[in-house]
Amino acid sequence: MGLKKYIPDAITSLNLLCGVLGVILTLKGRPDSGFLLMLCAAAADFCDGFAARLLKAGSDFGRELDSLADDVSFGVLPAVMLCEISGTEVLFLKYFPAVLAVFSGLRLAKFNLDDRQHGGFLGLPTPASAMICGSLACFVCRSPGSFLAGWCASPVFIPLLAVLLCALLVSEVPMFAMKFGTGARTSRLDRVKRIVFLAVVLAAVAVVLALHLHWSAAVLVSFTGYVLVNLLTCKCAA
Repeated sequence: MGLKKYIPDAITSLNLLCGVLGVILTLKGRPDSGFLLMLCAAAADFCDGFAARLLKAGSDFGRELDSLADDVSFGVLPAVMLCEISGTEVLFLKYFPAVLAVFSGLRLAKFNLDDRQHGGFLGLPTPASAMICGSLACFVCRSPGSFLAGWCASPVFIPLLAVLLCALLVSEVPMFAMKFGTGARTSRLDRVKRIVFLAVVLAAVAVVLALHLHWSAAVLVSFTGYVLVNLLTCKCAA
C-alpha cells in the first residue's frame, strides 16, 4: 500500500492541528478566527474518513487518532470559546463550560464502542455541538451589539447552554447523520428529517442575507434547527 496508508492519518492530523490553533487564537481574543479553524477541522474530519474508505486504509490507529483530534477540535475548542464569551465574573460560572470538553470525550468513547450508531447517532454528535458553540462565539465577536451578545453577558446563559449540550451529547436521543444517499439503511423518518433540516438551512441563509447579518448566524440557526428537528421527532422514532 506504501504511502497511501498514511494519507487518512495525515488528514486527521490536520484536524488536530486546526483544533489546537483554534484554541490558541480563541485565547488571544479571536474566537471568529478560531471558528474558521473549527470549520477547517470539520472539513478534515470528513475527508479523512472518505480517504480511508477510498484507499481502503482504515486502521485501529486511525480511529484512535480521529477520536483524539475530534475531542480537541469539537470538545476542547468549543469549551474554550464558551468560556471566553461568557460575560460573568463569577469564576465557577465563567469556566463551567469546560465540562463540555469532558462530555465530548465521553460521547466519542461511547460512539467508538456502540455498534448501534452506524446509520445514525444516539445523542448529539460532537461536531454539531461544536458548530453551535463556535458559530455563537463568532457571531457575538462580530456583532457585539446583538441580543445574543447581551444574553452571553448574563451570568446564566452560557452555563445553561453548556449543561444542555452536555446532556444531549450523552443522551439516547436518535439523531440522523447528515449524509444523503445512504440507500436502504436510511429510514423514511430520517429522510424526512433531512429534508426538513435542509429547508431550515435554506431559510437561515435567506434570513441572514435579507437582514445583512454575519454569516455565522446561518450556521448557528442551522445547527440549532438540527437539534430541534431531532428532539421534536424523537417520539416518532421510538
